[in-house]
Amino acid sequence: MLRIKIILLSSILSSFTLGTVSAQTIKSGNPHSQAHRQLLASRAKSGDQIKLVEKNTFIDLIDELEPEPDIYTEGWNSKRVNPFKESDVPNTKVIDVTGYYMPCPGQVTSNYGYRARFGRMHKGIDLAIRSNDTIYAAFEGKVRLTNYEAKGYGNYVILRHPNGLETVYGHLNKFLVKPDQVVKAGQPIALGGSTGRSTGPHLHFETRYMGYAINPNAIFDFKNKTTHTDTYTFSKSTYTQPRNYAPTTTLAKSDSKENSYKSGSNARSTYTVKKGDTLTSIARSYGMSATTLRKINGLGSADKIRAGQVLKLK
Repeated sequence: MLRIKIILLSSILSSFTLGTVSAQTIKSGNPHSQAHRQLLASRAKSGDQIKLVEKNTFIDLIDELEPEPDIYTEGWNSKRVNPFKESDVPNTKVIDVTGYYMPCPGQVTSNYGYRARFGRMHKGIDLAIRSNDTIYAAFEGKVRLTNYEAKGYGNYVILRHPNGLETVYGHLNKFLVKPDQVVKAGQPIALGGSTGRSTGPHLHFETRYMGYAINPNAIFDFKNKTTHTDTYTFSKSTYTQPRNYAPTTTLAKSDSKENSYKSGSNARSTYTVKKGDTLTSIARSYGMSATTLRKINGLGSADKIRAGQVLKLK
């Protein structure tokens, strides 16, 4: 009898175990369960898509928050005053000149223009100072270079500005800033002097756009210590010309012996070559290329110019 009970109990336990295994492995044919699994799968995919959208949106947001292309890159480590390539310079560019500060309060003592006596262009203006007067940054920006040039600028500072300009300050006695230093408009950057090729204390001040030395009188009204307008439009054909909106002239009187190009005026139709002139220097002062000047005058690439020769400018 006991043997029969043991056999029956063993059979029941065996059936229970088999039933349990069967219950875990049988796949339900219930259509609701299949729909539920599909819904879960769909939600998983949607979750992945949401994460992808969020990621892309975040990347887009980062892109939107990125600043304009860094202007402190091209030619930044160059020791040249002009580190730019001609091919990269646009024909025209509107430049924001608000937020300015006059580099020093002195009056203009020598204007931008050709200096026949030296056979070269004076690519900036000279402002009167006393030795060790403070020189200020004309715009906010960053110091690209502090350097010394014995036969020219002497000690000089070059600042690069967010508006695309570079300003050059020459004949300095002492630097108050270092390369890569960020400066604000009106911040002291140097003490003025008479170093380099100079006959007395003054500030040589240049305004350049991608290497082109713009006539500072086109941007600044030095007499009234302001800018002519809030923007200046750079043009390869007019960058040498001054602007004057004041009722009375704000420009220093030109020395007719030195400034024979009349600051790049386009009013003249001819130019008489002076000793030391080159086609390139003449052409640039009138806002054209040497190739254009040669073409106007029917000159070949090997033709030379001589003092006293009359060149057509139009």
